[in-house]
Amino acid sequence: NNASDPWSSWNVGKPGNWDNGNTDNWTSKAESASGQRNSASSNWETAAAFGHPQAYQGPAAADDDDWDDDWDDPKSASPSYLGYKETEASEAGGVQRGNSRAAAMKLPLNKFPGFAKPGMEQYLLAKQLAKPKEKIPIIIGDYGPMWVYPTSTFDCVVADPKKGSKMYGLKSYIEYQLTCTNTNRSVNHRYKHFDWLYERLLVKFGLAIPIPSLPDKQVTGRFEEEFIKMRMERLQAWMTRMCRHPVVSESEVFQQFLNFRDEKEWKTGKRKAEKDETVGVLIFSTMEPEAPDLDMVEIEQKCDAVGRFTKAMDDGVRELLTVGQEHWKRCTGPLPKEYQKIGKALQSLALVFSTSGYQGESDLNGAITEAGKTYEEIASLVADQPKKDLHFLMETNHEYKGFLGCFPDIIGAHKGAIERVKESDKLVATSKITPQDKQNMVKRVSTMAYALQAEMNHFHSNRIYDYNSVIRLYLEQQAQFYETIAQKLRQALSRFPVM
Repeated sequence: NNASDPWSSWNVGKPGNWDNGNTDNWTSKAESASGQRNSASSNWETAAAFGHPQAYQGPAAADDDDWDDDWDDPKSASPSYLGYKETEASEAGGVQRGNSRAAAMKLPLNKFPGFAKPGMEQYLLAKQLAKPKEKIPIIIGDYGPMWVYPTSTFDCVVADPKKGSKMYGLKSYIEYQLTCTNTNRSVNHRYKHFDWLYERLLVKFGLAIPIPSLPDKQVTGRFEEEFIKMRMERLQAWMTRMCRHPVVSESEVFQQFLNFRDEKEWKTGKRKAEKDETVGVLIFSTMEPEAPDLDMVEIEQKCDAVGRFTKAMDDGVRELLTVGQEHWKRCTGPLPKEYQKIGKALQSLALVFSTSGYQGESDLNGAITEAGKTYEEIASLVADQPKKDLHFLMETNHEYKGFLGCFPDIIGAHKGAIERVKESDKLVATSKITPQDKQNMVKRVSTMAYALQAEMNHFHSNRIYDYNSVIRLYLEQQAQFYETIAQKLRQALSRFPVM
C-alpha cells in the first residue's frame, strides 16, 4: 500500500480490525472485556510522568531526556516549497509523519483497549458499560445531529518562540508560548509536548473525531528562522482547529495542556490523562444522542455517504495540492526568468539604439529602457506572489488533507460495528448472545451513527467557512496582483512618445 494514501488500504466492504467469522472467539472475548481493560490499564502504570520544562532546573531536567527529541526521527526531511512537496522517501513508499494518520500512529496501540482487537466488542457486547464521568451530548439541530457547542469560544495564540537548552547546553530546543484568549494566561511548550497532546487526543477520540497530524518533524535546520516560522504557523493552525472543536476543546486533557499552573499540576494531569480508559471505541460510551435509535439500513446508508464524500474530497484536495505545487514552482522558477529575459532584451535594444548618434531618439531609448526595467520588476512580483495568496490556499488544503486522512479509520470502525450487528443473528440463533444483547448492539451502533453525523456536520460547517474565506482571499490577491502589473505596464506605456 502507498503509505502516503490512507485510503489505499481501506476496503469499504470488508472490516479489517476483527477476526473473520470466528464468532465463538468473539463472544468469549466480549465476556472478559472488563478484565482486559484492567490488564491494559496496568501497562500505563509504568509510563513516567514528566513535568513541564520550565518546572525543571539543573540536573533534574535529565528526566526529560526520555522523551523523543525533535531530531531523532529519521523518517522526515526538510520540507521544500514551504512543506507542500512530499519528500523523496514518501514518494518511494516511505512513511512521513504528515502524510497519513496511520503513519503517525507510532504508539503501541495494543496497550489501549479501544484500539485492541476486542475493543469493538467491549463496546457492543459488554453487559453493562461503565458510566464515565464525562458526557458528550448529541442534539438534533437544523441540519441534523450536532455536537453541543459551548456558550463561549476561545482560541490559543502560539507565539514568541525561544531557544532553550538542557544538559549544560548539549541539547537545544525551541519553546513556544501559548496564550488562551479566554484567560489571557500563558504557558510554554516544546514541540514534543504538542506531540504528547496529539497522541493523547488520537488515542481518546481517534475513532470518532479526525485528529490531524502535527507538522512534520525535521532532521536538520530546526533552528533556522524560516523553519521556526513555518512550524509556529502550522502549530497555530493545529491549535486553532482543536480549539474550534466543541468536544476536543472541552476535554480534560486539552484544558490541562493549556491551563496548568505549576509542575505538580502538570504532572498530575499528565499522569491522569495517560491512565484514561475511556479511549478508542469506548469514547462512544460517553455519548448521549437526544434522539430515537436509527435502524440499520439508515445507519449503513449514512456511513456509506460519509465514505463516498470524504474519499472524493480527498482526491480533490490532493489534485489541487499537486496543481498548486506545480504553479508555485513555475511562479518561483521559469516564469520570472522569462520576464527577466524580456526586460534585459529591451534594455539591450535601447543600448544599441543609443549608439546610432541620431539626436531625435533619446525619448524613445529612455522609454524602452524603462519598459525593460518594468519587466524586471514584474519578474519580482511574480516570484513573490505565491507567498501572498497561493500559500494560504495550499495551507488550507494541507490541513484538510490531514483531516481526510483520518476518515478511513473512522469509517472502518463504523463499518466493522455494522458487520458485527449483521452477524449477531447467527449468535442469537445459536444462543451465544440473547435478543436483548442484540438490541443493545443496535442501540450502540445507532449512537456511533449519530456521532458520525454530528462530526460530519461540524466538518461541513468548517469546510464551507474555510474554503469560502481562503478562495475569496486568493481571488482578491490575484486581482490586486494583476492590477499592479497592469498599472506598471501603463506607466511604462505613458513614457513612449506619441507619433
